[in-house]
Amino acid sequence: MKTIIITGGAGFIGSHVVRLFVNKYPDYRIINVDKLTYAGNLANLKDIEDRPNYSFVKADICDFDTMLALIRDNGVTGIIHLAAESHVDRSIKDPFTFARTNVMGTLSLLQAAKTYWESLPEKYEGKRFYHISTDEVYGALALTHPEGVEPPFTTTASSSEHHLAYGEEFFLETTKYNPHSPYSASKASSDHFVRAFHDTYGMPVIVTNCSNNYGPYQFPEKLIPLFINNIRHRKPLPVYGKGENVRDWLYVEDHARAIDTIFHRGKIAETYNIGGFNEWKNIDIIKVVIKTVDRLLGRKEGEDLDLITYVTDRAGHDLRYAIDSSKLQRELGWEPSLQFEEGIEKTVRWYLDHQEWLDNITSGEYEKYYESMYSKR
Repeated sequence: MKTIIITGGAGFIGSHVVRLFVNKYPDYRIINVDKLTYAGNLANLKDIEDRPNYSFVKADICDFDTMLALIRDNGVTGIIHLAAESHVDRSIKDPFTFARTNVMGTLSLLQAAKTYWESLPEKYEGKRFYHISTDEVYGALALTHPEGVEPPFTTTASSSEHHLAYGEEFFLETTKYNPHSPYSASKASSDHFVRAFHDTYGMPVIVTNCSNNYGPYQFPEKLIPLFINNIRHRKPLPVYGKGENVRDWLYVEDHARAIDTIFHRGKIAETYNIGGFNEWKNIDIIKVVIKTVDRLLGRKEGEDLDLITYVTDRAGHDLRYAIDSSKLQRELGWEPSLQFEEGIEKTVRWYLDHQEWLDNITSGEYEKYYESMYSKR
């Protein structure tokens, strides 16, 4: 039986990965390790919390002794590392927390796995350390407008339309790192440590860099759930600058499928970019969200467009990210399953159908519950 630790499994992307692995691989033992910071919520996993192949451990990945004991005592054969501080605005205000969690936490996990796996007769055979990173480590790309092409410049994974986007330059696995925020700098550093453990010790590692995710269970400080909630309550929608920044968007369940594929079939020491071939300006995506929420709430479509409020741009705000994930498609056969409009429809419906979950998060009640529950132990 394989025993896999998934760090950050109570968070947005992590909970989708945990659910996928628990349901798809009943012969695996899945251990969800999460510190339950503000972005971690076990309500994300209510549907699988009683499964016999699932367990949860509240722990800090920076605690080396705890990580080593957990890996050793459970005979862990694989680690899928998603635990990270990820909100750029928070990193600008508190870079130390991001360096501690993202850099030192990753190093703690690496050293703990190395210590245990090297103590075994077979050492690294059959083991795997999979580190999930971000496209933000690559820096920013130029923003251009192709002549004769109307926005939004959505693209497809399998045709030349890929180049009819907001520019002809894309992040490749070989793109030089050039992080611009404390968040992306901390992730870039952790990526380097992971690769160094392969080059120095022979640890079997894989790194992936993914574009912006959206979908159910995302913490509502992020753009799409924040705006869905604000539209619902007719609160202002704060847009940085003029909303011209461009991001590539991927439905979270497609990212989870990619992680599953890469964990099982990806090549050791390789990097894979994961993207949606789906670029949108922030202001365009906001208008789509507004119209979708209005329609599903029975309002006049677009009547809440006047909630848009332009605010001072974020410091060091990268203009454009765009992932080329053709290597992943070509070598492992993965590609996005949803068009963006379909994904947004599913996402908005989920948040409107789970208003209790959303209200519990925005009120902070979930944090009080976990503080109470774990203080009794």
